[in-house]
Amino acid sequence: MKRFEFRLDISPTQYLAYYRGEVLQVVVTLANGQTMSFPAGLLREFVLADGIHGDFVLTCDDHNKGARLSRRPRPRSIRVRA
Repeated sequence: MKRFEFRLDISPTQYLAYYRGEVLQVVVTLANGQTMSFPAGLLREFVLADGIHGDFVLTCDDHNKGARLSRRPRPRSIRVRA
């Protein structure tokens, strides 16, 4: 199983090109500096009113098949009283 980590910051206007089918692939820079692409359709479930923002993980098999995209959870902040 392969695992790729990256950050996405896509505005609603930018996402329209994916939504309309004008752009079929998303190209991202991975945490290690390499670039990769994946089908834009994988973004659909992550679209909010302000676009798509966050840290994501794409997993697939060793032949780059069966791609799944998930959002990495934000670290919780802990408030400490002095």
